[in-house]
Amino acid sequence: MTTTATRTAHKKAPSPAQVAQRTADDVLRTEFAFELPRGYVDDAGTLHKRGVMRLATARDEILPLRDPRVRENESYLTVLLLSRVVTELGTLSEVNPPVIEQLFASDLAFLQDLYRRVNQDGHTRAVVNCPECEHEFEVDVAGDGLGEL
Repeated sequence: MTTTATRTAHKKAPSPAQVAQRTADDVLRTEFAFELPRGYVDDAGTLHKRGVMRLATARDEILPLRDPRVRENESYLTVLLLSRVVTELGTLSEVNPPVIEQLFASDLAFLQDLYRRVNQDGHTRAVVNCPECEHEFEVDVAGDGLGEL
């Protein structure tokens, strides 16, 4: 007769790599680094391209709805929402609505797409096809590595 202790003792322990992978898979990623396609130019002429976006909370999505600027123009919701979840942009001390308002349209569209990806999909990866060989592969659309967007 085999006891539980005997059966357990014969189980192979997970390797350190398996434990590390399991731990990495179980951790909720809440911040996402990015690099803007064009970048924000501040009043001193400094270009700010690298930043961090955090996951949005219910509060982040609800509070801007009370803002009178959103009531006048629904599109302003994007500005307020992004100013709440973009926590870093270059060396700026604060990312506020006037900063988001002054972004180039391509950077605003980039941040809107990134917001959707991280809050709906939970990651910044996209599956793409090579236009020449049609090979399918993943890219990180946050663009925080060489050779990426």
